[in-house]
Amino acid sequence: MSSSTQAPTREAALSLLLRAGEATAAQLAESLELSVQVMRRHLRSLEEDGLVEASPASEGPGRPSNHWRLTPQGHDHFTDGSEHFALGLLGSIAASLPPGTVQELLERQAQDKAQHYLHQIGSGSLTTRVERLVELRRREGYVAECRPDPEGSGWLMSEFHCSVSRIAEQFPVICEQELALIRHTFPDCRVERVHWRLEGGHSCGFHLQPDNGVLPQP
Repeated sequence: MSSSTQAPTREAALSLLLRAGEATAAQLAESLELSVQVMRRHLRSLEEDGLVEASPASEGPGRPSNHWRLTPQGHDHFTDGSEHFALGLLGSIAASLPPGTVQELLERQAQDKAQHYLHQIGSGSLTTRVERLVELRRREGYVAECRPDPEGSGWLMSEFHCSVSRIAEQFPVICEQELALIRHTFPDCRVERVHWRLEGGHSCGFHLQPDNGVLPQP
């Protein structure tokens, strides 16, 4: 298989693992319409590069199957490197200004950015506004998706790659700012975090429930 063929397949496998959290070679092979043998070769190559790792999991009688997931280096594959500047800047602010200043600045930034989002997504049904926000987040470097909550009348918004995840590891208050941002953007909804990468999830997720309990139609 040529390198020109391998590169798109590797990127597709990494993207699938980013969204799924983990998967077997057979599951990835089915999604990419490849043989399991070819998929395993790609996974071993990605493992050698430090981008994925595997752990055996029993799924019934027989030989355990390897479940593959991204390593921290694999997650970094989706970043643009701008976090280094932001980390340095926040570190300088935290060291030189009174305690709580970083949080105050981030809270103000959440309100300002929410106003920008509100202007961009405009009015309309919750369905339309959530979809517009997801598109805006994608342009900012997030791997974001949304879907109706299968167990309720709201929406679930997931971010499988967060463009500020490395910053949040050192400044967890960033995640509070993100939650406040979504709440400011949807003042007519109850917004709660349902998944959090800093607590071991493979994505960050928010549940948006209309205050009236009814999901508006497009």
